[in-house]
Amino acid sequence: MLDRLYLPALALIAIGAVALAMVYPQGQGDRSPGPFGSTPIQRTPAMQAAMMRETLAAQRRNNQARAAVHNLQTRALAPSQ
Repeated sequence: MLDRLYLPALALIAIGAVALAMVYPQGQGDRSPGPFGSTPIQRTPAMQAAMMRETLAAQRRNNQARAAVHNLQTRALAPSQ
C-alpha cells in the first residue's frame, strides 16, 4: 500500500528535478538566478578591469618581444659597418 503512494511521488519529484534543471541555465556558463546562484567574480567590474589590464600588459610584453626578435634578425641579416 505504501508503494502506491511512494513511487508516484518519487516519479513526480524526479520529473520536477529534471524540469528545474532545464529551466536554470547552469550548464551554459551562466549562474542560476535568484536564491540558487550568485554573480561570478569574473563578471564584477573590478575584476574585469584587472583582467583587461593583465591582457594589455601581456600584449605589450608580446609586442616588445617580437620587436626585439625582429631587431636581432635584422641585425643578423644586414650587419652595420
